[in-house]
Amino acid sequence: MPRLGEWAFLLGYGLLATHELDAVLRAEWRVLPGLSWLAEDLARPLFIALHVPLFALLTAWIGSTEPATRQRARLGISLFLVVHLGLHGLFADHPHYAFRQPSSELYIVGGALCGLAWLLLGRPQKL
Repeated sequence: MPRLGEWAFLLGYGLLATHELDAVLRAEWRVLPGLSWLAEDLARPLFIALHVPLFALLTAWIGSTEPATRQRARLGISLFLVVHLGLHGLFADHPHYAFRQPSSELYIVGGALCGLAWLLLGRPQKL
């Protein structure tokens, strides 16, 4: 049975994946530097397609057979979940920012709290 910290990580990873589904619904590419400069009919499919290798790599990383690699993956993703909340704070005033619904905020803030929980509860002393 996974420890509490491991459950926090898994829940945070699930919230991140769900946030990315929500990001398609909210057209997050309109906010992101680089993609926001592209035409809508190019930016949307590119944003979606980039998630295939992203989640393939992240899933391989957290599922590594090497314990130290798995722990580094959890550290990196947990740190990102916390930083990700700050990034959304920075972009909140953008005219195309559309993550103001309670569900959107739950995915973002919940992910950050789960990342913080793993950093406090699940991280071993040595990586």
